[in-house]
Amino acid sequence: MFIDTHCHLTDNYISGDLNDVISRATAAGVGMMICPTAEPGDITRAIQIAETYDNIFATIGIHPEYAGVDASQYLTDAVLENPCVVGVGEIGLDYHERNDNRAAQIKLFEQQLALAKKHNLPVAIHTRDAESDTAAILTGDVRGVMHCFTSSWDLAKKMLDRGFHFSASGILTFKNASEIRETFSKIPIDRIVIETDSPYCAPVPHRGKTCEPAFVIETARVLADIHGLQLADLESILYQNTMNLYPKCHVK
Repeated sequence: MFIDTHCHLTDNYISGDLNDVISRATAAGVGMMICPTAEPGDITRAIQIAETYDNIFATIGIHPEYAGVDASQYLTDAVLENPCVVGVGEIGLDYHERNDNRAAQIKLFEQQLALAKKHNLPVAIHTRDAESDTAAILTGDVRGVMHCFTSSWDLAKKMLDRGFHFSASGILTFKNASEIRETFSKIPIDRIVIETDSPYCAPVPHRGKTCEPAFVIETARVLADIHGLQLADLESILYQNTMNLYPKCHVK
């Protein structure tokens, strides 16, 4: 089965009925999904979803757009020790949308990294126009994935050396994404996972639509072509990679 390692399924993001979204994913061969949080208000719902569906897990984190909040109020021991919570994310830095609050973003990022280390959980990293600070902060004492990776090969090399995985999203299928495809051709296949980042980044041929987990297959097709693999072989590789990345993922 394929795994969508990063799809926002909480009420603020999902379009239509969640059961229908899950059914379409299952029909497309997507047998497991990991639901991240971005805003504090999504945490309770994400855990509820993960506890309700046997094939859905959650990563819990606060996006840099909420810089200034105290992460410890939301990423409590009870939350991070929940069997359905497999990682901390999405967390990181985003200087594209706003860069006048860098200190607050870094503080929130480092606070959540400390909580991930405390609970021995991998992290899902969001970085946009913040490569230097991201690399400086992620010094190798935490493991995880560079979510929806579209950054440079230079950052990829650094994070490969620090044991990170890299997640390919629907952006990999875009006509103007040749540099991203080139980067993913250089990343060892055993360090790659895939995602939709639903409801964003719908892959070709679904561009312009609300993205959902069923579409992750289109990204897998492009990734298989980049690495010269049969889709069935890639499916097995990606499954094992995801289990390596998120050891708490298991049949509930």
